[in-house]
Amino acid sequence: MSDPRILTVRPEPSEYAWTFGGAPPVARIVPGTVLDLFTEDCFAGNVRSEKDLVSEVCEFPFLNPQTGPFYVEGAEPGDTLAVHFVSIEPARDWAASTTVPLFGALTSTHSTASLQAPLPEVVWIWQLNRDRRTAQFSARDSGFEIALPMDPMHGTVGVAPANLEVRSALVPDAHGGNMDTPEMRAGVTCYLGVNVEGALLSLGDGHARQGEGETCGVAVECAMNTVVIVELLKGVATPWPRLESDTHIISTGSARPLEDAFRISQLDLIQWLVRDYGFSELDAYQFATQTVESPLANVCDTNYTCVAKLRKEWLPARETHRGMHARLRETAAVLPYGAAHRPSRS
Repeated sequence: MSDPRILTVRPEPSEYAWTFGGAPPVARIVPGTVLDLFTEDCFAGNVRSEKDLVSEVCEFPFLNPQTGPFYVEGAEPGDTLAVHFVSIEPARDWAASTTVPLFGALTSTHSTASLQAPLPEVVWIWQLNRDRRTAQFSARDSGFEIALPMDPMHGTVGVAPANLEVRSALVPDAHGGNMDTPEMRAGVTCYLGVNVEGALLSLGDGHARQGEGETCGVAVECAMNTVVIVELLKGVATPWPRLESDTHIISTGSARPLEDAFRISQLDLIQWLVRDYGFSELDAYQFATQTVESPLANVCDTNYTCVAKLRKEWLPARETHRGMHARLRETAAVLPYGAAHRPSRS
């Protein structure tokens, strides 16, 4: 096996993308390239203390900056991009979370309007211990503190949408985007259907950890040093973003209302079982009904995202996505990346 090409990208503040589609590529890469990336947090690094309110230090719509896009040579509509997360490591010793007026699952919003007053803006700064792999919660209104395990992930990964659309990096949909699923962690391969020539891959929105659903709308947001391998599956269609781990196959669906996001993810999982595992449609429907796990990804974004995941150990011994996940795991195992190799960025 030849050594993979490695491209290191550390964007300047003016070099981020704020949309999927509509942004020129920052680089052209060939399939098999390793991307060694810095991604800024969703606040563009502007929320650094409890005094930094989003409404004062951030400018809407310039939220959720993305590193990219990357033009993948040979990618065409009808193909699938495979993005394998080799490592996801916080780039700083702190992260930020906050409540945002008219945003979140348990408050009035612009689309769910009421006479209820907006919740106040409150910022929590989380201290990260990268050696111990912990994120320290410190209550604002009491002395309670606890060190929670870090579980680094990317809230946002996607490609350009179809039909000449340009979508805000805050929006999840069939192109990927701001799905906010904790399943998007190191060791996982994400499959994204290609909609335009070159695919135009971008990612960002690192979370040191996040609960299922991202209830208040904001996770433990932090800048990341992330390494991914980008591969291409020619002639393989992927209508909605899929993930594959060592233990599960995972479908996603993004829509409003929440039940439609649930239906999309469940249907995609069933169609996956039919295509790659030899099930009939009704057998897949019955089998998935009794075996699927259905965690929420987010119930706060412009579209909600649901996940449908199924244990590989319960499936027939079949290859999916041409065995790409296993091959990328082998490549990742010999790369010199890990926490000790990642630079800090203040």
